Amino acid sequence: MDRRRFLELTGAGAGAVVAGVASPSDARAEGPETPEASPRRAPFVRVGQAPDVCVIGAGAFGLWSALELQRLGATVEVVDLYGPGNSRATSGGETRGVRTSYGDRPHGPQWGRWANEAIRRWKAWDEEHSGREVAPFFYTTGDLILRAEMQPYLERTMALWDDLGVEYEQPSMDVVAREFPQIRSDDMTVALYEPQAGVVRARRVMESVATVFQREGGTVTIGRAAPGRVDAGRLTEVTVEGGDPISAGTYQWACGPWLAKVLPNPMEGRLRIPMGHVFYFGTPPGSNAFNWPNFPSYGVPGCTGWPALPPDHRGFRVRTGGRPPEDPDVSQRGVIPEEGLQRGIDFVKERFPALADAPILETRACHYESGPSRNFVVDVHPEWENAWITGCGSAEAFKQGPVLGEYIAHRIMGQDLEPELAEGFRLPEETFESDEG
Repeated sequence: MDRRRFLELTGAGAGAVVAGVASPSDARAEGPETPEASPRRAPFVRVGQAPDVCVIGAGAFGLWSALELQRLGATVEVVDLYGPGNSRATSGGETRGVRTSYGDRPHGPQWGRWANEAIRRWKAWDEEHSGREVAPFFYTTGDLILRAEMQPYLERTMALWDDLGVEYEQPSMDVVAREFPQIRSDDMTVALYEPQAGVVRARRVMESVATVFQREGGTVTIGRAAPGRVDAGRLTEVTVEGGDPISAGTYQWACGPWLAKVLPNPMEGRLRIPMGHVFYFGTPPGSNAFNWPNFPSYGVPGCTGWPALPPDHRGFRVRTGGRPPEDPDVSQRGVIPEEGLQRGIDFVKERFPALADAPILETRACHYESGPSRNFVVDVHPEWENAWITGCGSAEAFKQGPVLGEYIAHRIMGQDLEPELAEGFRLPEETFESDEG
């Protein structure tokens, strides 16, 4: 999209990008408003070298949106406290699974559709940005779900797959035992298999998105950002600790588990940030049984995981639970409570006998964030008409990142691709306290 077309698009609509601190009367001096212009927003005015959009947060919500905004013609600056793919970030772990089996979620049909499209885009990103000198970002592992009996979750998932045209299988337990003898399944009676599901190298891919974003003209600043001056219901700048404030036309707050710290008023009581723990168990020397592509990602009651991935084979991944929320700036990610550690060890001994004595090579931990609606939030700040709140990923946003970022960018640009979704993405009026009576 060329610059002129960008300016035309951003001159109208409640989601339009508006730059600088010009008043509506100043803006009108540049030319007549379009008939569609919202009375709440000024037409686009370019002021100096300020970015059109300032994105606060370089995780899945922020970076994918920033890249897409830039490709739509905006100038974009991203500010992050620690940097893309950092160890504190929700998107900063080694790996993340991508599947479409959302029969247990209230927003399952939409999430499943987006995840299905995201798998295609993860593969496309891989084809474009990995190669001889860069290991793949996405690995098609397939995903195996095992349950002791048929459940509504499984029935709804199969119905969702039928609606979306997602390929899947319902293998017998004899087939599971023959094809995947690594996992003990004699206490299970139902299996579902999604062949196109996969695993993403999370930290590395976020670094790659940041690299592409900067290569295409974007700016990434490392620093602590906070809301600055507000004038007539519009945020006019963000402050950056130790640096100059940033003035932009529109601001996207994509701070993950930091949202409630950065925006306490709208997010109070609307964000939970539990800590999840992941273990990487060493695979048996000389055996590839637990390495990709010889074993799929898996989901059994109480645990999810996947095989060791090349080229570094950091270990067989197991996630069994977590612990209550803490401050994401100071929470101890490397210190796992004894009960959590033992839970992972006991699970592996029970479900994967060949790994009964396997050492834990690495651990990872991150905060997940969720809101009362259990859906993502993509909404205008209730007090600042030129600021967006994006977050509440519910441990699923990273997987849908390429699609989610495109959706958010178009919303900000006033080009809503799926207007029927906006209501579901609103910042909930209820809080966790009121929701729980």
